[in-house]
Parts: sequence; structure tokens; C-alpha cells
Amino acid sequence: MDPTESKPRTDEPSATRWRVLAVCLIAGFMTLLDVSIVNVALPSIQQGLDAPAAALSWVVSGYALTFGLVLVPAGRLGDDRGRSRMFLLALGAFTVASALAGFAMTPLWLVVARLLQGVAGGLLNPQVLGLMQQLFHGRERGKAFGLFGAVVGISTAIGPLLGGLIIQLAGAEHGWRWVFFVNLPIGAAAILYGMRVLPRDTRREAARSLDLVGVLLLGGGLLCLLLPLVEQEGGGGSPWYLLIVAVVLLASFPVWEHWYDKRGNHPLVNLRLLRIRSYSFGATLGLLYFAGFTSIFFVLAVYFQRGLGYSALQAGLALTPFAVGSAVSSALGGRIVHRMGRSLVIIGLVAALLGLLATDLLLATHPGPMAGAVTAAPLLVAGIGSGLVISPNQTVTLSEIDVAHGGTAAGVQQTGQRIGSAVGTAAASGLFFGVLATSGFDAAITSGLIVSIAFVTAALLVALAEVVLTRRKTPAAPGS
Repeated sequence: MDPTESKPRTDEPSATRWRVLAVCLIAGFMTLLDVSIVNVALPSIQQGLDAPAAALSWVVSGYALTFGLVLVPAGRLGDDRGRSRMFLLALGAFTVASALAGFAMTPLWLVVARLLQGVAGGLLNPQVLGLMQQLFHGRERGKAFGLFGAVVGISTAIGPLLGGLIIQLAGAEHGWRWVFFVNLPIGAAAILYGMRVLPRDTRREAARSLDLVGVLLLGGGLLCLLLPLVEQEGGGGSPWYLLIVAVVLLASFPVWEHWYDKRGNHPLVNLRLLRIRSYSFGATLGLLYFAGFTSIFFVLAVYFQRGLGYSALQAGLALTPFAVGSAVSSALGGRIVHRMGRSLVIIGLVAALLGLLATDLLLATHPGPMAGAVTAAPLLVAGIGSGLVISPNQTVTLSEIDVAHGGTAAGVQQTGQRIGSAVGTAAASGLFFGVLATSGFDAAITSGLIVSIAFVTAALLVALAEVVLTRRKTPAAPGS
């Protein structure tokens, strides 16, 4: 089936669609928040469980690793078996895993719980985007993705602030447990409300079998690609030789998918998706932008806390302008993206790039304890730009995708974002700590931000290339 073949509309009443969106946004916020909120809880975890450095690294990186591994199969399962069913199962699993993490008595227990949390989060997120693709159309879809973009920006930026506040209120020794326990009432409420408002899954005449070889090739390739990167983030020795295995497995994946499809089977990923220019360019843009977007928070959080002596709460407050700007512009971008298309994304990328350049310049010329205040305005500009990138790009990228393939397409897109996040953070942290060893924190932060700037610039070039190619392909109007 062609990924653009049809675009069936939902018969759900308008009010019900927005209630479903509320459940989706709550679930998405929980899973994305857990990427960043745990960072500031690491000293508390170390104190409470006497955890070694290696275990602390896996508490953070293990979640990101398993989250990224299951996104594509999860999207396919939602498309085939029912998104509402998969949504509730994944949300229940995430809530249970959060409880297991909060009750952890040993470092190993906590690491295993975080791995399970990552799997559940990875299963959940494609259902969120698939349901939004299924229930909303036209301008409403832009508004829905705008709200989701605000959730992405806020959850990423507010994690350190919220985590620091929880630790401060609950105490250093056991405060980390409440970082996980806070998910329990939210998850339970979302499950109960979701059972009432989520649309009924339509039955397929015959359930399609899952492409197990494709799952193994893609999953194994992503594991071999991401594992060295997340190990690098933790500061440990990375098994870089796995990158060779990753290249072999990931190169074999499209070959297998093409052969499997030609034999009349249903591949894990319909490769025809990549022939859709808006989708392939948008997914590439998202990968590059998330490489720059995520690494910003890593290097700034380390600089503020270790370099300037900020508390976790103070560091979170210093990053808040970015979150505020992103939240406001995401909602606005969702309302106007149907008129401006990818041009709006280009405007956002330019604003984000200018904000980051100004931040880097000010940190180079005004180092010291007032850095958080000095960078507030440029981070606000960068955040406004970010909000005009994430949700509008999501809308434009999925605009030509058939609803039946919505979960799989979203899973592929989010996998690219996770790869970008891992690559960007590894590159930024590698340069940051390399410069730190010889030149100190002030030189390290300006060098680390250069990595973010480079990736955002690359994303801008991809967006410009798509616009140029689209205009060349568009026939001139008669008489022009």
C-alpha cells in the first residue's frame, strides 16, 4: 500500500478529539520529562543507594537507549494492532516501571527499572503521534502538533528545574525516589481517563505478521550505534568497534525490507515513505536539529553546576527562558504552519541559530557567576526559534503520510531524533571535556556550544535545500 494512498478521516466528535489530545500530551510529557529530570537526581541517587559511577551512567543512558530501540516496531504494532490498545498498555507499563524505580533498593534494581521505563516510553510515543495523525486534519492538526511541540520543549527544558525542586523539598537522601513516584498519580489518572475517551481500535480482517528479521536488523544496528554513544556520555570507555557492526546491520536493513516487500509481505518500514520529499527531508532535519537542541542543555547544565557552582534548581532556572520561549512559539507555530509550511521552520532555525550564537558570544565575553542572567535574553530567542522548528516540522513532515502508516512514520522520525540526540550530546560532551582538561570551563562552554551551532546550521541547510528543490519542481503558472 502506498503511504500517501488515502487519508481517512475520523468520525470522532471535535470535543472528544481534544480530550484524547489532552491524554496524549500528558503521556508524552511524562516520558520525555524522564529523559532530563533524572540528571539532577544523580547525586541524590549516589547518596541514597551508594551507587558507583557506572550505575549512575546507566540510570541516565539506559533509558535513552531502550527508548530509541523500540520506536519503529512500536509504531508498526500500533498501526497494525490498534493505537489505543498499545497506548494504554505502554502507559500502564511506564507507570509500573516508575514505581519499580522509586522503590529500588540496589543500583542494579534501579538500572533495570530504568531500562523497562525506556521500553515503555518508546512503545508509547509513536502511539501519541499516530493518534494525533489519525484524529486531526488540516488546521486542527497543526494546532495539535503545536501543543505537542510545546510539550517537547517544556519537558526537555523544565526537567532539571522540576528535578531540583523535588530534591530540595524531599531531601537529598530519598528525594530521588519522588522523581519517579511523581509519575504514579499522573499515569494512573491518564490511564483511567484514556479508557473513557480513546477511540475504539478498528479490527483488521487479518492481523499482519511482524517482520522479525527487520526488527532484529534495525534493533541490532541501533543498539550497536547508540551503545558507544551513551557510554561516551557517561564518561566511560566506549566500545567503538560496535560502530562497524552498526554500519553492516543498518545497511542490510533496507536491502532486506525491499526483498521482503517484493515477496508480498508487510515490511517493518515501508521504504516508499522515504520517497516522499517532505517526509525524508523533514526526518533528516529533525535528526540534525535534535543533535544540536539536546546538546545545548547538557553542556549548559554542566557549566552552570560544575563550572559556576549553581545548585540544580539554579541551573534549571537559568535554562527556563528557553523553555518559556519554546512553549509560546510552539502554540503559535501550530496555528500558522498550514499557511507557511517549511518556510516557518526556516524562520525558527534562523532565530535559534542567532540565539545560540549570541549565547556563545556572551559567555565568551562575560564569563562568571552572572552568566545565567546574561544569557537569559538570547536563550529566550533560541527557545522561540526552537518552538517554530519542532512542531511545525512535525506537521509538515507527516502532512503527506497516510493515516494507516502514521505510527510507523512517527516511529522512524522519532528514532532519527533519538540518534541525533545521542550523536549531538556525545560530540558536544567530547569537545567540552576535551577543552576543559586543558583550558578550563569558560573555554569549554564556548567550544561545546559550537557543536550545537554546527548541527542547527546543518538543519537549516537541509530546510533550504528542500525549499529550493520544491520550487524547481513546481511548474510555472500559465502566462508567468
